[in-house]
Amino acid sequence: MHIYLDYNATTPLEGDALAAMTAALAGQFGNASSVHYFGQQAKALLDEARTHVAALIGASPADLVLTAGGTEADNLALRGLAEHGPASPRHRFVISAIEHEAVTNTARALGARGWQTTVVPVEASGLVPVDAMAAALDDSVTAVAIMLANNEIGTIQPVAEVAALARERGALVLCDAVQAVGKIPVDVQALGVDLLALSAHKFGGPKGVGALWIRKGTRLKSLLTGGRQERGRRAGTENVPGVVGMGAAARVAGAQLERRLGAIGALRDRLERGILDGIAGTSVNGDRDRRVPNTTNISFEGAEGESLVMALDLEGIAVSTGAACSSGTLEPSHVLRALGLPPSRVQSAIRFSLGAATAGGDIDRVLAVLPGIVARARALGGRR
Repeated sequence: MHIYLDYNATTPLEGDALAAMTAALAGQFGNASSVHYFGQQAKALLDEARTHVAALIGASPADLVLTAGGTEADNLALRGLAEHGPASPRHRFVISAIEHEAVTNTARALGARGWQTTVVPVEASGLVPVDAMAAALDDSVTAVAIMLANNEIGTIQPVAEVAALARERGALVLCDAVQAVGKIPVDVQALGVDLLALSAHKFGGPKGVGALWIRKGTRLKSLLTGGRQERGRRAGTENVPGVVGMGAAARVAGAQLERRLGAIGALRDRLERGILDGIAGTSVNGDRDRRVPNTTNISFEGAEGESLVMALDLEGIAVSTGAACSSGTLEPSHVLRALGLPPSRVQSAIRFSLGAATAGGDIDRVLAVLPGIVARARALGGRR
């Protein structure tokens, strides 16, 4: 028996997405840029998928640029803005301390070209203080980057409030919504942002496909030179089967969102209560109220997080210590460090992230084996 509780890393492919992709691979091989019958078949599939994805975030399909995932979408946003305005007096980005590495490392790379980045600290809850964001804004800021939901602790950020402040100062706002789309309602108009990144494999679609929503009138330069695909904003022949899978997954996510939100949240809360009540020396990291319903990040005093992950894996239970893109590194989580947690609590943290296929029996199994695993890890670490 294998139990998967690492949905923030990636999600299983939705059945509807697999079926749609299989049909596209088998029957629609045309290039969507071709004007003949086969090309127009492919273009029709892209248009339909784009419509489903746009509907999931309350957007117009024409404002979506198809990408190879969330990382490319974030890069297109930040680098595209930097490339578009090299002579502008606005030469600074403002980002939160817990942004995904697709944002932080891109901002750091742009520093070599003269762009400055101001990193705004977060509170112990993992929330970005709106007043701190306000203090960082002035007429030198090109854009603010603030994620909607954090990938490690699940906190939902005050994006709309920050966007309103940025608008007053003439700055644009990039929202990395990769961990929010498909988990909570997302509406680009209500958020008031100018750019929003998403990734298909976080809501039941295939890997290697994503999108950047760009508010009409927002100008940025394409990263790729070549053809005129995506209205000149992303050159290259589109991955039709992948985009079709993303569209199908978006349609399912939108239709099931309300039901899944409640059911998954109840299972997450049961898991969390069982751990906190059943295992001494445990604590939840991040805000316990303002977060996506599928995520809990818990520290186990006296135990190494990596050891717990490996021991759970031997029991057939998949969890993680944090971001999948950071696995294999010896560096402690930059998100948990930004919360001001002591090193012992950072190193003993593991993330449980649930999804559509998570069942009550899965939670029961985790709660049955975890106390013993933690006890053994603590004994090996010298704490009894």
